[in-house]
Amino acid sequence: MDQKTPTYGGYSNLIVVTEHFVCLIPKNLPLDGAAPLLCAGTTTYSALRRYNVIKDTQIGIIGLGGLGHIALKLAVAMGAHVTVIALSESQRNDAIRLGAKGFIVSNDQETLNKAEGTLNFIIDTVPVSHNVSALLQLLAFEGVFCMIGLSSKPIEIAPIDFVMKRLKIWGSLISGMREMQEMLNFCSQHEITCDIELIEATPIMIKTAFERILKGDVKYRFVLDMKNAFK
Repeated sequence: MDQKTPTYGGYSNLIVVTEHFVCLIPKNLPLDGAAPLLCAGTTTYSALRRYNVIKDTQIGIIGLGGLGHIALKLAVAMGAHVTVIALSESQRNDAIRLGAKGFIVSNDQETLNKAEGTLNFIIDTVPVSHNVSALLQLLAFEGVFCMIGLSSKPIEIAPIDFVMKRLKIWGSLISGMREMQEMLNFCSQHEITCDIELIEATPIMIKTAFERILKGDVKYRFVLDMKNAFK
């Protein structure tokens, strides 16, 4: 890029901000692996903290993508017993590698039936339409189903799906600055970063990355390397 063209937002090389809106990234966290923590990390951390996850809390995480994999790492670090619910058996090995104690394929009705009533808290990270009703059966009495995957499609849930066990269904999004710093400090303490693919910030690489995202072909976040973008 030439030196005369102004750059803005994430493409800026200098920025002036109010101190309140700045977080300190601990030195033991690499910047590339820490970058997605400021979105996916704080979104999942906030949901886990809101539920007050403690040792041996039985948690289900639906989806093992950008949000799901970091939710799994954070929940394991908090001492939770985590079961990953995913669409494909091919994700089992990654789930176990990242610390999951259980794995369920979401369309395997037999396994879903066996796991009925075993979870206290479920985080749903899936951003597309799916059968939420079938997954509510996994919750125990007064369990909580938290949605953080942003789908624009309506979901179908019958009252009987949640009334009989007094289930709570709520949503959660990104946190405030104080909780974001708390999350970074927690990740520093437990040496947690996002699994990423670092790519050069060139038009070709960015276009390829977008195409791969649409295919679900990334583990688990792309991070743009801006170092050479302004030369």
